[in-house]
Amino acid sequence: MSTLLEVKNLKKYFKTPGGMLHAVDDVSFSINRGETLGVVGESGCGKSTLGRTVIHLLPKTSGQIIFDGEDISDVDDHKLKELRRDMQMIFQDPFSSLNPRMSISQIISEPLKIYHVCKNSKELDSRVTSLMETVGLALRFRDAYPHELDGGRRQRVGIARALALDPRFIVCDEPVSALDVSIQAQILNLMQDLQKERGLTFIFITHDLSVVKHISDNISVMYLGNMVEKSPKQELFDNPLHPYTKALLSAIPQASIHRKKERILLEGEITSPINPKPGCRFAARCIYAQDRCREAAPPLEEMAPGHFCACYRAKELAQG
Repeated sequence: MSTLLEVKNLKKYFKTPGGMLHAVDDVSFSINRGETLGVVGESGCGKSTLGRTVIHLLPKTSGQIIFDGEDISDVDDHKLKELRRDMQMIFQDPFSSLNPRMSISQIISEPLKIYHVCKNSKELDSRVTSLMETVGLALRFRDAYPHELDGGRRQRVGIARALALDPRFIVCDEPVSALDVSIQAQILNLMQDLQKERGLTFIFITHDLSVVKHISDNISVMYLGNMVEKSPKQELFDNPLHPYTKALLSAIPQASIHRKKERILLEGEITSPINPKPGCRFAARCIYAQDRCREAAPPLEEMAPGHFCACYRAKELAQG
């Protein structure tokens, strides 16, 4: 299977009164066509910034982005408009991401109008109808406004808008986190069905490990702007290597009350992402940290086939 997206040493810094905030710091990964890369981590780890930077909603500080074999790291406005046909985004909040002054049909048809996809109004109406049917949105909502819909239907509108230009790659920024559990399952199943039908490639950003296990092929774990672990999903759940990943997995609720699961409680101060000092950013909260962990950040190395981890003691801890 060929690679659709490759990101090399991507950095995104923000200037603040206290210094430079390292939101995304030297992140590299690749995604094959038709696959889903799940990106997990606690709030503030940089996962949403990563997704927005990859599709140029935010300008990168440095690094390389290669899409379908073409370097799109630095593109002009004309090229960026072309890329928007292939790269789209589904936003976290299904209410604030929709224009409250536009009807559902107007929201879905807007990208079609901007790119002059349809020859006339009849073809435009037909395309909007097709998109609404694709995402399971009843046609009676064509003339409704976002505030008249519940969260699940609003998110379906966001998905229909993202699909309007037949993209190949979509960044899904916590698309189900604001929804009820039953609605979450409907949206996740819809996205998986659309991926199979259209051969879509996803980056799926979430803080919910149960969700990411359900939808992802590979999972990347981020901590304070760094990617600390990446592997196929089952390998990550069966054999986590990084101490932070182990702590995250230990926090997943268990359905069985008879099976006791040991929780790993993280202590210590969270390192500031503003002008961070050299070393591993998790060291202040890691019980396995050594002096070398505070002196230089460990590289993301392949510990097993397809399983990468940024921890000096990963192999030692896995064996012990």
